[in-house]
Amino acid sequence: MTPEIIASLGQQAMTVTLQISAPMLLATLAVGLCIALFQAATQINEMTLTFVPKLIAMAIVLMLAGPWMLQVLIDYTRSLIRSIPSLIG
Repeated sequence: MTPEIIASLGQQAMTVTLQISAPMLLATLAVGLCIALFQAATQINEMTLTFVPKLIAMAIVLMLAGPWMLQVLIDYTRSLIRSIPSLIG
């Protein structure tokens, strides 16, 4: 294995990780921003007010984007397994 192949595998792994984590992180960011604006407007500083909506948003995104995320992981794993003979030899 050459350093270029290792760098390429690492880049692909980071790309897949970013693709999978982005929907949940963006949804949590959007909900957190809305809750922060609400808390700033109403002066309510309750910790569960920020945690529970983010948790619900992540669960909803996971239910909606879960099959796509699983398919991305399966495709990446299959391509990685198929490339094993060329990586070894």
